[in-house]
Amino acid sequence: MFHIILYEPEIPPNTGNIIRLSVNTGFELHLIKPLGFSTDEKSLKRAGMDYIKRTEFKVWESLDDCLNKISPNAIYSVTTKGKTLYTDVKYKQGDAFIFGPESRGLPKEIREKYTPIFMPMRSEGRSLNLANAVAVVTYEAWRQRGFN
Repeated sequence: MFHIILYEPEIPPNTGNIIRLSVNTGFELHLIKPLGFSTDEKSLKRAGMDYIKRTEFKVWESLDDCLNKISPNAIYSVTTKGKTLYTDVKYKQGDAFIFGPESRGLPKEIREKYTPIFMPMRSEGRSLNLANAVAVVTYEAWRQRGFN
């Protein structure tokens, strides 16, 4: 199983969409506090629909707590500042992908500590929507594993 880690997510509909994604791909979802919303918010439930009832996403006090507990094989920070194209990595079951908050991305210390990967974009844009970025990386990792 792969792990999606949302570091301090801020926008509930993005997280709701990622909940749906995790149910449909079998990836495990982890949310790192502080959250910019309550997990009881209507907007989170609206975007996540009935998928919220079908998943066991976990909320962690800190990134270190999460990583210590799940013990991933490899850890990737997904960032516009990465040097390795996300398709140039050979992913393995148990790998974890850390995505930053929508308004500011991952802190420099996280980007530097864990292998930074990026998705190509035209220079006119600043970044992809969080839910879209998670979907792109998720499907590439899952594709590499034969969608198993």
